[in-house]
Formats: sequence, structure tokens, C-alpha cells
Amino acid sequence: MKHPDEIDRRIIVASQGGLPLVAEPYQAIADELGLPVDEVMSRMQAMQERGLIRRIGAVPNHYALGFRANGMSVWDVPDDDILEMGEMVGGLDFVSHCYHRPRHLPYWRYNLFAMVHGRDRDEVSAKVALIAELMGVKDRGHEILYSHRILKKTGLRLTG
Repeated sequence: MKHPDEIDRRIIVASQGGLPLVAEPYQAIADELGLPVDEVMSRMQAMQERGLIRRIGAVPNHYALGFRANGMSVWDVPDDDILEMGEMVGGLDFVSHCYHRPRHLPYWRYNLFAMVHGRDRDEVSAKVALIAELMGVKDRGHEILYSHRILKKTGLRLTG
């Protein structure tokens, strides 16, 4: 993997806290760095293709949108079906993220995690029941772990 050069690092630092909430966010970063917007966009795409940037996307504040209940649903699915189930669950519009985690038997049997959002716990429970129905016999057991507070999520931050 090619390491970022100085311009790439400047783009990462300028964008790592989120793109500006303006009509043309890439232009705003380009203006801040004194670079052409096409170069900023092409470098960001190249860094994503090389794995330096994992993804570029919106991260909604679910509480601000009225979704007050958050439940991490944890699932025991056959290991051979983990990719299929993960793609299916992760594709649902009420699941913000879905991922595979190792089991820790005999204490923890769950290997698929999916964050489900709802306006209240009843709505989250209904959505988890829908997931269970979609999984059918591949759902060998699940639980919902509810959030009690929100922690700010941040990744690695580079400095100037």
C-alpha cells in the first residue's frame, strides 16, 4: 500500500472531521488547501481505492432525527452463512451498521452484530423480529443490547 504524500495528508487532515456542510464540500476543501477541486476529488478516490480512506459517507445523528432507541442486535448464525446474512441484514434501511465478530465460547455465542434504530424500544423489537423472520432457521438465537447513552465516535486523527 502506497503511503500518503504531503498533499494527501493535508486532504486527510482537512476532511477527517467530516466534510463541510455546504453545497460544494470538495470545493470548500480545495479552496482551504489552495488546490484544484478535481485534484482533491481524484486524490480522495485514489486514497479510498488504496485503503487509506475506508469510506466517504454521511453519518446521521439518529437522536436528532427522532430515533431515541438504539439496539445492538446480536445473532448466532451458522458460520457458513455469515456473509449472506450480514449482507442481507446490513442492507436493511433501519440498520446503520452490521459486522461479523468472533464468538467467545462458551461465554458468548453471537457472531453477527447489527445496530437497529427506532423511535422507541417497541419499534426496535419489531424490527429485530423482522430480521429474525428474514433469517428463518439461520437465526439460532439473538438478543438486543440497548444503548443507555451515546458516545462520540471518532477514528484515528492525523495532525497537521
